[in-house]
Amino acid sequence: MLQTPHQPPQAAVVPSQRVTARDQDGPWHSEAVCRRDEAGLFFAPSKEPTAARLSREEAAKRVCARCPVLVACREHALLQPEPYGVWGGLTAAERRVVLARRRRRDAELQKTARPAISHIAAAG
Repeated sequence: MLQTPHQPPQAAVVPSQRVTARDQDGPWHSEAVCRRDEAGLFFAPSKEPTAARLSREEAAKRVCARCPVLVACREHALLQPEPYGVWGGLTAAERRVVLARRRRRDAELQKTARPAISHIAAAG
């Protein structure tokens, strides 16, 4: 699923150097439903009308919903981060929102952890 938005969609392929093995059975992407069918749903053709894009993205999300590696795929897309397409049941815009929320959560956790650490250091 690593393609530029101007290439025709093809079967989802993730370069091996960017993927870690899920377990002894092999990389997570070998079990992805999008690898076997309907890969054209996951990437927008250039100048796709909004209504067509929304419909295609919803269809792609339905494929993702039945995928056994949805969580691994989503985490891959969030860790890379993948700038295009539907990955792990999320569009690129939805992934940006998730990443922004994670950054805010991490910043809040660090902010609350600092006073506790400095209080412990002062007491020691």
